[in-house]
Amino acid sequence: MHFIFKTDYVQDINLIKHRGQLFWYGLLLLALLSAPLWATSYWLSQLNFVLIYGVAGLGLMLLSGYTGLASIGHAAFFGVGAYTEAYLATKGWPFPLSMLAAGLLSGAVGVVVGLPALRIKGMYLAIATLACGFVVEEALARWESVTGGNGGMAVKVPAIWGWELKSSESFYWLSLAVALLMTLGVLNLLRSSTGRAFIAIRDSEISAQSMGIQLARYKTVAFALSAVIVGLAGALYAHKLRFISPEQFGITQSVELLLLVVVGGLGSVHGAFLGAIFIITMPQLISLAKDHLPPSIGQATGLQSVVFGLVLMGFVLFEPMGLYGRWLKIRTYLELFPIYRKGMFKRQKSFQKSEQQK
Repeated sequence: MHFIFKTDYVQDINLIKHRGQLFWYGLLLLALLSAPLWATSYWLSQLNFVLIYGVAGLGLMLLSGYTGLASIGHAAFFGVGAYTEAYLATKGWPFPLSMLAAGLLSGAVGVVVGLPALRIKGMYLAIATLACGFVVEEALARWESVTGGNGGMAVKVPAIWGWELKSSESFYWLSLAVALLMTLGVLNLLRSSTGRAFIAIRDSEISAQSMGIQLARYKTVAFALSAVIVGLAGALYAHKLRFISPEQFGITQSVELLLLVVVGGLGSVHGAFLGAIFIITMPQLISLAKDHLPPSIGQATGLQSVVFGLVLMGFVLFEPMGLYGRWLKIRTYLELFPIYRKGMFKRQKSFQKSEQQK
């Protein structure tokens, strides 16, 4: 088993904890950088979607996984980012500037949506974000002069000061760069005082407030930063699809993003990308399984929604730590074998003294 001998307080906030992590992360980065050399166009396209959804998952993970605020309306920020990018691209804006504007506008919408979070939480906050998602979807459908309404809107090829990213390989480099920058940004944010305040609010609002953390301020900041990251993912998503319409950013998209963070593992940066892999590969597996199912089941409408719902309930009930939590258990089992205790990861009900119901 690997033990880390700490001799400095700075070691607690290092991004790379030991040489083993450096080796495996370096190997993963090497595989991603060489993907255009060994991956076919189809798998490169799927990897693009994984990176885009991974960035969106980072945004929702920052809010729900690290701050503890529930949201079922993040497709609204996804849509605002996508439509802002599509509209500014038609006006000839360079891609970096239009993408920055997409993130900032999504963040502004996030602040407006986050205002109810100052007074409500839990199920009521989830309902409020869901209602805001419906409002944004309806606005995208009605504002025909800008969004094209229900007829949809074509999206131009991204251009960086005259250089158009037409090929799938060039767009993959763009998606990979954005994913790496967002991942490093979130990891550094979590090491800062703001990130630690988010985690304190998630663990116990009463305890966080008693330590001087301003709940209203940090909740609003969490919503804004989450919306900015999801808006940037939406900008990439628009260019990847080359055509967007309001129904793409409805309740189904919000549920998929929620499923992504729950299945991947709440409170984990790794979980955002593991959940993205699940979201992208599961429809492919369902399509393959349809050929081996009875026609009454395989050809039924809504089969994918039923499977996603069952998977979500299964993870909530039996594996609340998600895929990343399952991997941690497997790794611990291998490290401690043969003295692994079966009840090591058994869930226990624990409450802060300040939160016990009397």
